[in-house]
Amino acid sequence: MARERIPSALWLHSQPSVTRKMCHRIFLLLWLLHFSSVYSDITDGNAEYLKREHSLIKPYQGVGTSPSSQWDFWGSTLVTSQYVRLTSDERSKQGSIWNTVPCYLKDWEMHVQFKVHGSGRKNLHGDGFAVWYTKERLHPGSVFGSSANFHGLAIFIDTFSKDEAPDRSFPYISAMVNNGSLPYDHGKDGRSTELGGCSAEVRNKDHDTYMAIRYSKGRLTIMVDVDDRNDWKECIDIGGVRLPTGYYFGASAATGDLSDNHDIISMKMYQLMVEHTPEEDNQDWTKIEPSVNLLKSPKDNIDDPTGNFRSTPLTGWKVFLLLLCALLGIVVCAVVGAVVFQKRQERNKRFY
Repeated sequence: MARERIPSALWLHSQPSVTRKMCHRIFLLLWLLHFSSVYSDITDGNAEYLKREHSLIKPYQGVGTSPSSQWDFWGSTLVTSQYVRLTSDERSKQGSIWNTVPCYLKDWEMHVQFKVHGSGRKNLHGDGFAVWYTKERLHPGSVFGSSANFHGLAIFIDTFSKDEAPDRSFPYISAMVNNGSLPYDHGKDGRSTELGGCSAEVRNKDHDTYMAIRYSKGRLTIMVDVDDRNDWKECIDIGGVRLPTGYYFGASAATGDLSDNHDIISMKMYQLMVEHTPEEDNQDWTKIEPSVNLLKSPKDNIDDPTGNFRSTPLTGWKVFLLLLCALLGIVVCAVVGAVVFQKRQERNKRFY
């Protein structure tokens, strides 16, 4: 008497509970492995070391125009003992502050404490500020007080919507990587070139507001803490980012017909202790061209107002480990299934 073949999709449910539990555990293990492989690059911050030559900390010693200064400023920037004010709450102001020491760290994290405040009511304030990691420094321009055709990374904290699109609330934080060939479109709030972003209520807060920018092993992660909860909230997380070493950190701000106070309280740079392959260590990181390996072009964000997408390739050993575990799981399930099937066949023969 011929037995009817059980469809493969239903095979697991036809087996004894022990077999199902074993296979479920294997599938759960594979899922956890895949999840950890995607997020393992985001560490808890224990292996970090403050780099004072790239940090701006009260009372801001080393800020000035002397040859020994580690930070230089331009425009309307005012340095006090409590804050660095890039612009005051006045119209048509531009200011910036830049680290004079190029950064040769391959993996780093910058914590920025800032304060945006002013007398303007809702939607009557602007324009915002930017944090930079670029080849150029002290280059005034139309993008929050700096050049639009930059080389490197820019994080924009835009407090005023110029595009007036109803699908995005401001203030809005976005990121852009540029090799000098793409200008930031200020009139469209940079939608055509942004890598991702999020809305964040950062203005006129009575508590401290923070932003963390992490670059490690080709992954850019931006977190914010603006709700006085001592808890980081993810804003941008994207892989495939290539940034060279030897660039400069800085911050700039601008006001137009509308205005705000844009204050930098601190910029703390941490070195991340991350292992690299011998090929990566031997590469000349100063020759890397700023770029992003995306699954889709940043210009597609025009039709995707959220601006959030990920393209994070797994490293070689993670792919190998994932495939090995998947293969082992398939083999185990096949062996268990064969044993169970054989026993059931032997048991069924007793009835014929």
